[in-house]
Amino acid sequence: MIRAGLRPFIGVLVVAALGGAGCEASRVPPTDQPVFVGSSASSSPSTQSAAPAVGASSAVPSARVDPAVPPAAVPSPSAVASVPGATPTGTRAPIVNHGPRTGNKVALTFDADMTDAMLASLRAGRVKSYANLRILDLLEREQVPATFFLTGKWVQRYPDVTRRIAGNPRFELANHTYGHAAFTRDCYDLPSQPVGELRGDVAKTFEVIRPYGGRQTRYFRFPGLCHDAAALDALAPLGVTVVDGDVVSGDPFAKAWKPLVRAVVDHARPGSVVIMHVTEANAAMTDEALPHILAGLRERGLTPAPLSEVLAGD
Repeated sequence: MIRAGLRPFIGVLVVAALGGAGCEASRVPPTDQPVFVGSSASSSPSTQSAAPAVGASSAVPSARVDPAVPPAAVPSPSAVASVPGATPTGTRAPIVNHGPRTGNKVALTFDADMTDAMLASLRAGRVKSYANLRILDLLEREQVPATFFLTGKWVQRYPDVTRRIAGNPRFELANHTYGHAAFTRDCYDLPSQPVGELRGDVAKTFEVIRPYGGRQTRYFRFPGLCHDAAALDALAPLGVTVVDGDVVSGDPFAKAWKPLVRAVVDHARPGSVVIMHVTEANAAMTDEALPHILAGLRERGLTPAPLSEVLAGD
């Protein structure tokens, strides 16, 4: 369920998403049912069956591993054991919305969406760029940590920008599917593909990102934050943590920057995971809002940190 107060906001973003390919209206978990590291409940509105958060008990049954999945798609325990977000393979992928509500750290996360329709818009010259370098300029200049959820097609379109992200020790790299397709039937009219293809899609994206090095993680975010029990089970062999988020900026197709600032600064709390986008053409106001967001967080005594630190409560 989506909180009643958020329905008009979500509706506006859905209309905007229909007018421009590929940038989702992110769903927000109800604030009265938080999920964080150590919790055992999920409040993601599109999750049909609750999944455990990191550190929860083993009450959730193991998912069946499909023998048809190529061995390369299933990481060895030793390969990912020390990687942030890595979880035991063979069990339903856990979900986190935010970290512990202690300390003063928040995670700034930026989705890098890319669909076939977006690629077509680039080729046709209808848009100039889906890589907002002004965001990177500011984060680098101010030495602000951030985590980037990358689609494989975005990485392939912008290899130099990906190298820039990977080369910054304050940035983390995470997975946002290969082509930003939805894996549930009701997901803001995003392009969709069968859930049976999810495992290979996510594994392929990890392989696309891997050669760039840097601070790589096993964090994964569904397009539109849309997932159900079948989608979570499909990720079981990959040993990932699904990251939703508890603060949505509303930057897709925004026409002004001030509402983005209020959406983030007014709702951020210790442990929050903020969702923004680095896709310039679909989120043109983000770079204008970001300096004010950073200033507002400082005024509230909140400090940006890598997602792995925020979720761990470091």
